[in-house]
Amino acid sequence: MDADGGQLGVLSLREALSLAEEKHLDLVEVAPQAKPPVCRIMDYGKFRYEQSKKEKEAKKKQRVITVKEVKLRPNIDDHDFDVKTKNAVRFLKDGDKVKATIMFRGRQIVHPELGRKLLVRLAEEVADLANVERTPKLEGKNMIMILSPKLQPQQTEQQTQPQQPSQPQE
Repeated sequence: MDADGGQLGVLSLREALSLAEEKHLDLVEVAPQAKPPVCRIMDYGKFRYEQSKKEKEAKKKQRVITVKEVKLRPNIDDHDFDVKTKNAVRFLKDGDKVKATIMFRGRQIVHPELGRKLLVRLAEEVADLANVERTPKLEGKNMIMILSPKLQPQQTEQQTQPQQPSQPQE
């Protein structure tokens, strides 16, 4: 293929290299597994530069999701639970995942149902903002549940529908 995207046909390696040299361009192998291999005449430096610019643009647009942790105890008071729930809501609204951990001490571990109840209660409190990605599971002396944020329906509607100018009322 030539620099404009047109097909040159099947050429020997020497012919293709001489064509590339005449145009002061590079011969780049595009599909080595094809029979015969497909090569393109192009400015390889310019191609690499454009690729790196595209990658940088893609990096700017991507959102890094971090995991924030909320730690609880099985015998937590209601007010303390509300504070932890508010923190989880804040994290979810920021677009982060939330790892809710119940830490058992000593003999508390014989009552894992208390921790499970607490995590289910937390999941119900934030049900409008989050999906349960991983259900409560006991790992050693900790019970862990992971919540991931839901996409807000208002955000998706705003992104898909263009803004219409408001008309003055008479």
